[in-house]
Amino acid sequence: MEISDTNLLQITNTVAIALSEISFNAIRAQGPGGQNVNKVSCAIHLRFDIGASSLPEAYKERLLAMHDQRISKEGIIVIKAQRSRSQEKNKVEGLQRLQELILLAAVVPLVRRITKPTRGSQVRRVESKVKRGLSKAMRGRVVD
Repeated sequence: MEISDTNLLQITNTVAIALSEISFNAIRAQGPGGQNVNKVSCAIHLRFDIGASSLPEAYKERLLAMHDQRISKEGIIVIKAQRSRSQEKNKVEGLQRLQELILLAAVVPLVRRITKPTRGSQVRRVESKVKRGLSKAMRGRVVD
């Protein structure tokens, strides 16, 4: 992930987000860590408003259509990064996760074309079922 000198988060070659559109809040991290956890706010809450962003409309629509727990009903992406004990590393991690999420929305899903099985494949399927049924029928009790 690259944060350029112009304070942009590069998503693709043509799409970038200004870091001013993303809000960061330092919060206390959860989990073990001794007294340091109780004193230092090193985890980061990253918030990104999809509707108010400069993303292309197609990206916005696909992001809002995603069923991801990080996207609220209001269209705000909330990412909590707390893996590292460094606030700066957590900020970079949060930006990477935001970039990955937007990249998922950048991929245009292929339209599925409905197809029918060929006549030969239907015949082969039925023949294999009949053959299997005959071999199972032979397993029955022998009658004198």
